[in-house]
Amino acid sequence: MLAGLAPARRRLVLVLLALLLGAAGAATALLVARGSDTPAPADPVSQEEPGPVLLVPGYGGNGASLGSLARRLTAEGRDATVVDVPDGGTGDLAVSAAALGAAAAAALERTGAGSVDVVGYSAGGVVARVWAAGSGADVARRVLTLGSPHHGTTLADLAERVAPGQCPEACRQLTTGSALLAGLNAGDETPEGPTWVSIWTTQDQTVTPPDSARLDGALNLTVQSVCAQAQVTHGRLPGDPLVQAMVLAELAAGDPVELGPADCARLGG
Repeated sequence: MLAGLAPARRRLVLVLLALLLGAAGAATALLVARGSDTPAPADPVSQEEPGPVLLVPGYGGNGASLGSLARRLTAEGRDATVVDVPDGGTGDLAVSAAALGAAAAAALERTGAGSVDVVGYSAGGVVARVWAAGSGADVARRVLTLGSPHHGTTLADLAERVAPGQCPEACRQLTTGSALLAGLNAGDETPEGPTWVSIWTTQDQTVTPPDSARLDGALNLTVQSVCAQAQVTHGRLPGDPLVQAMVLAELAAGDPVELGPADCARLGG
């Protein structure tokens, strides 16, 4: 069947198959310690050549929540796409990671870029980590997470305990004791490949405690560490002008940059 396809189309199909198979098995693979026969990582992606940006929505899959950020990125000259995650963002996060992999392959094919940047909002940041733990590490330049429950949220714990019938697969995977998160956080939380940034708000009442968003090995920034008086809830993170300016700064060419109070006025805080 592949023999009848044009070379470029055949390469895209093969990449998509590899991404889908890799992401589907990622949740299981994360529970197994990396052995001595683990293949050597690919050559590092250049930090000086930003490619298209893929935005991954959070639990519930509301792509509109990222619309304002996508428009801001586009206005600044970046190619930005909101990923359509399956099952309304409430199903297995490994399946959502496969959708991210397919979106990355399509973006690379469409633009001819050598890498992609990923912004994962809330649970979308966990999806990005599942993807980057597999084949995504070879094509991601930067992974930036916004208010992501990297170590779970007690809100999901409560839902699983008092209303298990209303806590679907993604909800269970975001509990503080989930097997998925235990696998992601075993050893190096930020595997080689992309550079990592985690941004969150200390006023988060959805990801509880808020510092569940802290990611070892990443550049970790709270909104309030840049502008102490900033009032930003979990739901406002993607649309807040200050947060958007922080995202743009961290997705620029070169390595992630430390931001602090001296940058508040410049970023519009």
